[in-house]
Amino acid sequence: MEQDENTEDAELSAAIMKRHFRPSLIRNEVWEGYEFADKEIKITESRDCYGAVLWPSAMVLCHFLDTHRDEYHLMDKSIIELGAGTGLVTIVTSLLGAKVTSTDLPDVLGNLRHNVNRNTRGLCRHEPLVTELSWGQQLEERFPRNTCHYDYIMAADVVYAHPYLQQLMETFMHLCSDHTVILWAMRFRLDPENSFVDTFKKHFHLEELYNLPSLRIKLYRAQKRRV
Repeated sequence: MEQDENTEDAELSAAIMKRHFRPSLIRNEVWEGYEFADKEIKITESRDCYGAVLWPSAMVLCHFLDTHRDEYHLMDKSIIELGAGTGLVTIVTSLLGAKVTSTDLPDVLGNLRHNVNRNTRGLCRHEPLVTELSWGQQLEERFPRNTCHYDYIMAADVVYAHPYLQQLMETFMHLCSDHTVILWAMRFRLDPENSFVDTFKKHFHLEELYNLPSLRIKLYRAQKRRV
């Protein structure tokens, strides 16, 4: 049984990482390539900004969405992505037909907007919106509950040893209605990740969709517990 699980992990991890390709070295612009939603996606990273680097958790989430299109039919669904970073998840969900609000901190938005625009302009049913969201701040003012209703919240690698885990939890709680589904890919590094999962379970039903030990990544589906 353990050998079968290891084989499954290795095969799935390999399939996910094959989605990444590097272009010819002879080019004027530095970018990384990814194949999702039947498109070649070009992503520019910013090495001087932690939030503008593409981490494998985003690839795991995108692979799941791309290979489960019937189960997770995103056409015309309302989605908000937290910590969008380089924008890969935003781009893929937009290409799959969703209405996407892509959020991150102000210093990330320039590169995020560049990647989203270059890969979605003229190709999507709904033009994605890129906007600032600092976790836990001005949530009701900028994302009022009576008008902002999301079918899905997407999050990839938003939990690590940073000092804003409580604010992240507050943001999840504010943006979620009873029907909202969270799809959250997480790389386990240190104890804070485990502690956050324990706290998260107090407020949300949590289901494990992928467990990839070779990448140290798990993919979860969650919905808010009803009081």
